[in-house]
Amino acid sequence: MADTSFPLLTATAALPALGAVATAAVPAARRTAAKWLALLVSLGTLVLAAVVLVLFTPGGDRYQLTESHAWIADFGVRYELGVDGIGVALIALTALLVPFVIVAGWHDADPAKGAEPARRWRPTQGFFALILMVEAMVVLSFAATDVFLFYIFFEAMLIPMYFLIGGFGDRAHAAGEAEGAKQRSYAAVKFLLYNLAGGLIMLAAVIGLYVVTADQLGAGTFSLQQITEARAAGELTMGQNTERLLFLGFFLAFAVKAPLWPLHTWLPNAMGESTAPVAVLITAVVDKVGTFAMLRFCLGLFPEASSWATPVVVVLALVSILYGALLAVGQRDIKRLVAYASISHFGFIVLGIFAMTSQGQSGATLYMVFHGVSTAVLMLVAGFLISRRGSRLIADYGGVQKVAPVLAGTFLVGGLATLSLPGLAPFVSEFLVLVGTFSRYPAAGIVATAGIVLAALYVLLLYQRTMTGPVDKPEIARMPDLRPRELAVVAPLIALLIFLGVFPKPLTDIVNPAVEHTLSDVRQTDPAPELPAVEAAE
Repeated sequence: MADTSFPLLTATAALPALGAVATAAVPAARRTAAKWLALLVSLGTLVLAAVVLVLFTPGGDRYQLTESHAWIADFGVRYELGVDGIGVALIALTALLVPFVIVAGWHDADPAKGAEPARRWRPTQGFFALILMVEAMVVLSFAATDVFLFYIFFEAMLIPMYFLIGGFGDRAHAAGEAEGAKQRSYAAVKFLLYNLAGGLIMLAAVIGLYVVTADQLGAGTFSLQQITEARAAGELTMGQNTERLLFLGFFLAFAVKAPLWPLHTWLPNAMGESTAPVAVLITAVVDKVGTFAMLRFCLGLFPEASSWATPVVVVLALVSILYGALLAVGQRDIKRLVAYASISHFGFIVLGIFAMTSQGQSGATLYMVFHGVSTAVLMLVAGFLISRRGSRLIADYGGVQKVAPVLAGTFLVGGLATLSLPGLAPFVSEFLVLVGTFSRYPAAGIVATAGIVLAALYVLLLYQRTMTGPVDKPEIARMPDLRPRELAVVAPLIALLIFLGVFPKPLTDIVNPAVEHTLSDVRQTDPAPELPAVEAAE
């Protein structure tokens, strides 16, 4: 079923947007009501996303559940939505994670006990409203098939994220509240400036794309489908230099969002200074827009330029894998360790995309989904741990598994998923990325495998230093185990990691046809396997 008269994609984004407005309007004294309203809205969005998933037909039309309406007709801008297998998988991931983010952050915006009256006010309603607004923007980004429409939501999501980082940051700062507020402000501004700079470069490329289509098609357009069909029919051609410049404008913006080395430096600050649920929102949801857009727009709009840039992008991806993993090994801060580990994982995703093989791109798409779930488990449990001890420093822990075995066990599962242990979902995606890379770039595949070894090192060292050993700190001895609310957050995600690790076929069936379309756009086929020559029998 490709289309439906009901605007389902619009409804899936409109519900959290309207829910954000309603949550923000709840009276200040009704904080609990605001939380429940936000949770119910996120669950309603999850139901709509599930309907989108059910109605999507793998192997059907490339873009399904499409919507198209005139918007700014004089400039060729349309309100066009549609999902392929990659987009529908990421919309499902977003809708799945947001309810867990809300439940995990249930008390993150509550007034601080014992604070001065002037500093005690923390707008709980605003915190949950901003989370819902981010969800709405991300869903629209995954569904937009008009380039200008995508650009608007790609940039608009920066505003609520800025306030979530700067206004509702982590309170567990070793240097005190004043220094913590300064660091949160710095992280929020850095996040905003990096992403705005990338967005401005992309805006110039978006305008350039419009000029090219207006010159060759008679009327400018931002429609992804119209542009790709015109290119396939030979009605739209771009000069080599023009296409490469436009590609770079788009790619730089997506590389910042992804984040890809050397445009990554905002991420450790942003994740380190955010609450754990907001950190999950950043790396598991928002950053996926960057890698998704590389597949949809860079490869779809600029196939020749994508092939031209592939050697350099592969090198940058390899640097991200090794650089992020090496810095994760040396981290003293739990949340910054997870941030650098994510940089390494995004390197794997970009490597899979630009390996230009079906295995690599299928693995990259699965990696986006599975990394989102595994990082959510690890970061949320780390947040529960930090909220108990009041410190993000690894050295302040030790022996936790003796006093909080369930917390330690879930932390271990999240860590093992992060290092892609066989039997857990991330192993499937990482294996496909490496297979796809080996088949076209054997040397790059060999280098990338070093990231697996380093991942085992930083995960196991983190677990050893925080969870094992004697209980020699009184704060650890008094540490409670996971509460029912916290267990309700991590248990379903762990179950999903195990299920998809054993049986990923439902997701691969959805993703693979979209990957085939993407490879067709860039005119690539999988390399033929090299078989040893067989001598004819005499």
